[in-house]
Amino acid sequence: MKQPGLLPQRHVTRDFFVADILDCAPKDDTATMEHPIFALSMQKDVRERRYEHNGNTVIIAPSTFGLATIWDKDILIYLISQLMEGGNRGRQDASSRRVHFTAYDYLVATNRGTGGDHYKRLEGGLDRLKGTTIKTDIRTGGVRLKQAFGLIDEWRIVERSPTDDRMIACEVTISEWLHHAVQAREVLTISREYFRLRGGLERRLYEIARKHCGYQARWAVGLNLLHKKTGSQATLKEFRRAVKGIADTNVLPEYRLRYEGELDRALFTAKNTKTLLDAFVLGA
Repeated sequence: MKQPGLLPQRHVTRDFFVADILDCAPKDDTATMEHPIFALSMQKDVRERRYEHNGNTVIIAPSTFGLATIWDKDILIYLISQLMEGGNRGRQDASSRRVHFTAYDYLVATNRGTGGDHYKRLEGGLDRLKGTTIKTDIRTGGVRLKQAFGLIDEWRIVERSPTDDRMIACEVTISEWLHHAVQAREVLTISREYFRLRGGLERRLYEIARKHCGYQARWAVGLNLLHKKTGSQATLKEFRRAVKGIADTNVLPEYRLRYEGELDRALFTAKNTKTLLDAFVLGA
């Protein structure tokens, strides 16, 4: 039945999701938090990497654009966060792999500047995400397949500024592998302070701590294994020195990092007082 004074709904369904939720909490997928997919340096890296742990094998191959970096991953975090929040709000379009978003909203959400160079860097990040190929048998969403795929399947600019040709809006199609993880809710909320971390290793250490420590009081890991899990290309000696330096700064959100020299391990301890008290009461 037509309602007087209203036009008909002409676009009830669509095959893409509009990322327009400004207050959503940042979410990270647990598979890429667990495995060292991303380069920790902004320097162009065209080396293939191989990671094996707990029966999983991951081969990461860059394109001529270079390996996707831990800063490029912010794009995926933004898209995952939008899709998860859209699903929580009951939006039908949140099941789509195609996400339409404005560059400005992304830059603000990830604590970036909004000058012209930042729009160019976004385009570079999309190129690296599209070009980086993952070959793995990691299970996501209950599905374990040996497959090779890009971190994103496709990206395109859908609107440019008429004055300076900068990107205004773009559309990204995430990989089926990542989509499985989102649909299965294999994600964790991360601190917004993550986007303020300057160093790639600091970012990687935080997400490893968030994945393994979670809301526990503490989590310890040997330096050899932590070195492997970060994907750092530094020598173990250089890595140990870097971990000690980061521990001294106490810069990581939510967790304190301490290097225990006698055991050659890193100890992550929750900064949240309630978490520590609860653990004390339970005898953790």
